[in-house]
Amino acid sequence: MASIFSRIVAGEIPAFKVAENDEFLAFLDIEPLAEGHTLVIPKKEVDYLFDMEDELLGRMMIFAKQVAKKIEKAIPCKRIGVTVIGLEVPHAHVHLIPINRIGDMNFSHKPSPPSMEQLAATLQKILSV
Repeated sequence: MASIFSRIVAGEIPAFKVAENDEFLAFLDIEPLAEGHTLVIPKKEVDYLFDMEDELLGRMMIFAKQVAKKIEKAIPCKRIGVTVIGLEVPHAHVHLIPINRIGDMNFSHKPSPPSMEQLAATLQKILSV
């Protein structure tokens, strides 16, 4: 069965798309740790990040860097934190999270999810830079 991320890639499930090319997709996390929290995925379904071919993984990180720079310009923060957990969805992905301190990346303390309107507004901030 296709992962939820593969279903997003296929257009079966809507997403707030931050960036996309032939190989990768970046979209807002619907349960973000912070405004602008974005997921970067390969369009090709691979369960575990470190099972990806080296060249594909390298290109994905370059794509993630480009996305991070856009988020950084749109959302006030000190840095864009990067994390890979890999247990939540069986599809390789990287979290890009605007942070001001280490505790901002604590996944055990998720704030209340934003509304669809709030996510749409965040997306517009990022796309406008």
